[in-house]
Amino acid sequence: MLQYLKDFVSLLYPEVCLCCGEGLVKQEEFVCTTCMFKLPKTNFHLQPDNVLANTFIGRVDITAAAAYCYYQKEGMVQDLVHQLKYNGKKELGNHLGKWYGQDLKQAEPFSRVEVVIPVPLHRLKQRKRGYNQSAQFATGLAQSMSIECCEDVLIRVKNSETQTNKSRYERWENVKDIFGTQNKERIEGKHVLLVDDIVTTGATTEACSHALRSAGVASLCVASIGFTNIV
Repeated sequence: MLQYLKDFVSLLYPEVCLCCGEGLVKQEEFVCTTCMFKLPKTNFHLQPDNVLANTFIGRVDITAAAAYCYYQKEGMVQDLVHQLKYNGKKELGNHLGKWYGQDLKQAEPFSRVEVVIPVPLHRLKQRKRGYNQSAQFATGLAQSMSIECCEDVLIRVKNSETQTNKSRYERWENVKDIFGTQNKERIEGKHVLLVDDIVTTGATTEACSHALRSAGVASLCVASIGFTNIV
C-alpha cells in the first residue's frame, strides 16, 4: 500500500535527477544512473601517491587522502554540493557517503578505519543551515563501512570567514586556531577518517588534523566529496 502511495505521489510531483533534471525511475535516488556514470570520480582511494595526498606532505601526518569526485565550477559535482549545502537536500550527503563508502571499505588503509569524524561547522552557522553537510556525508560513510561516526569529538571553537576567494596562505590564517577536541577517549589510539565536503588547498583539513593528532589518534586518513586544486 505504501509503495502504491509513493507511486501516486511521484506522478504528481516527479523526482528529478539533481544533475541533468531528467525524471528518476525506481531504485534511483537524487542522481540518475546515466549521470552516476558521468560523475568525474578521482579513484584516489586506489592511488596512494595521488595529488590530494601529496598536498599534505610536510604539513601534517596523514596516512592517506581521497576524494569521491573532482570538483569544478559549473560542473555536476558543484551542482550536487550546492543542493546539499544550500537547498536543504541533506539526505543527499548521506547517499553520497554510502556510495563512496562502498569503495573505501575495500581499499587500504581506509578499510582499517574505526571512526569517522566530520569537519564541524560553528554552532551559529549550523543553526542557520539546520545541519552540517560534512556530517551528513560522514554518516553515510560510516553506515556503508559499518563503523562509528563521532560528531562530538572535533569542535570548532570560534567562527571564521568563508574560505572562498582566499589564497592558500589566507585560508590557513583563517582556520589555523579554530578547532579543538573533546571526549578524546573516543578516538585515542584509533584509526580515524576525517571527512569534509570539499578540499581545495587543504587548510581546513590540516587544521583539523593537527587537533586530532594532538588528541592521540593512531592514524589519520582524509576523505571528501570533492577535490579542487585551486592555489
